[in-house]
Amino acid sequence: MSNTNVRAPELKLEVVTIPVSDIDRAKGFYTGLGWRLDADISGDNFRVIQVTPPGSPASVIFGQGNTVAPYFIVSDIVATQAELAARGVEVGEIYHFDATGARRSGPEPTRRSYASWASFKDPDGNPWQIQEVTNRLPGRVEAGDTTFTSSRELAAALRRAAAAHGEHEKRNGGVHDANWPDWYAEYIVREQAGQELPL
Repeated sequence: MSNTNVRAPELKLEVVTIPVSDIDRAKGFYTGLGWRLDADISGDNFRVIQVTPPGSPASVIFGQGNTVAPYFIVSDIVATQAELAARGVEVGEIYHFDATGARRSGPEPTRRSYASWASFKDPDGNPWQIQEVTNRLPGRVEAGDTTFTSSRELAAALRRAAAAHGEHEKRNGGVHDANWPDWYAEYIVREQAGQELPL
């Protein structure tokens, strides 16, 4: 099945799902451990809670009516889908949800962070979701914790910063910005921390 001559996809474990018998008791237990409460979302016949241990890049989800599979985040979902397929993995289509909440084929048109998905299963039928994330929600990453796990991830961040910096220079009369390294650095740190991006 695997092809070791094909580049391995960079899959960062983002969320694991656990079963609980009492949602509020579990919420109290995990927040009592000092874990950050990221979300407590409820609706008709479901409630999902997400918590993150201090310093952990991955979170835990539990709740009622929770059908969320464990998932990975990636910086380029199209490249990841191709890399997994090249290694013999049957990956579902990439999809997004439109403004009405209807599922649509393909990546989210603007490639907005958290908006494009795909999935696959292991040989035992265990499901995994893949989500494209390039710009973290506020509070998910501390600005001082900016890290990159590969040169490819850093290169993608530099490309996004370069595109944004080009717009920055246009807004400033097309004048070359000699301070571009500091601007790039600020952009990349803020993007990863989910903070307001520089203009």
